[in-house]
Amino acid sequence: MTTMTKSPSHPRTNLGVAEIAELFPSLLKIKDETLRAKVAAVWNEAIATGCGGKGWTFEELRAVKFTLLAGDIEMTFIEHLNSCVLQCIAIAGVLESSFRCDIPIQHDYLIAGALLADCGKPLEFDKDASGKVVQGTFGQQVRHPFTGVALAYKHGIPGEVMHIIATHSHEGDKMERSIESIIFHHADFVDFDIAKFLGKRAAKKS
Repeated sequence: MTTMTKSPSHPRTNLGVAEIAELFPSLLKIKDETLRAKVAAVWNEAIATGCGGKGWTFEELRAVKFTLLAGDIEMTFIEHLNSCVLQCIAIAGVLESSFRCDIPIQHDYLIAGALLADCGKPLEFDKDASGKVVQGTFGQQVRHPFTGVALAYKHGIPGEVMHIIATHSHEGDKMERSIESIIFHHADFVDFDIAKFLGKRAAKKS
């Protein structure tokens, strides 16, 4: 594995599992080593090629707000993804202990899908002339579920995981979601709906 020096001003490239796990610790919960490495490879490319081709530093990514659609709230994009993964793991545990029938949850696919659902957002996001993070021209043309699937396909991610990426947002509302996709979809919107609520409340106070 290549050893790299962290720099706040230059995007890091050739990121492996250990480096991507700095952003997403739950990556290490994927038991299948091959899948774990593929998830890291997807994120490596998303980080290196996003922001209009300029790439992102870890510091920049950690500063990106959770969503551009909910006002100014104290939650970041990275924190949201980590929140969703932990919610998915917790939900799966509750379901498996609560249902009388067997629920065929594929945990590695669930975790991988939760980690990759928004991997297209680094490509969707860009910075304007002032340095503000905005939805770039490319992001307006091709939303992150599509770019996420494209990246995942390129790196050999299983179809079950690409299904989660493809169907997690409103693009999947007319499809029959898998159990793993249902779990992630609701975890994602728990964060999003609460973020909108908090954003509206903050706007009223200002």
